[in-house]
Amino acid sequence: MATDSKKEAFRKYLESAGVIDSMTKVLVALYEEPEKPEQAIAYIKTQLGFPTPADYDELKASAKYEELEKEKEELTTKVTELEEKIVSLESAGEEAK
Repeated sequence: MATDSKKEAFRKYLESAGVIDSMTKVLVALYEEPEKPEQAIAYIKTQLGFPTPADYDELKASAKYEELEKEKEELTTKVTELEEKIVSLESAGEEAK
């Protein structure tokens, strides 16, 4: 009997969270597909909003691009600082002569 009440509580939780409704819609869409996909799990994930492998690769590439862009800015700043330091050292050396 305790198991039944746990199951009922869990079912109510899923219903109140909208999980049952979402899963029903996805399964109905899969059922109504004229040509069933080879990868049913991938179809369900896509319908639920998971990124596709192509989306994931695009996101990964985008993150890598942003990382490289940030690194480039840091290195450009460092080069500018070092160039200024070289100029100041050269001018200090010329004044010492």
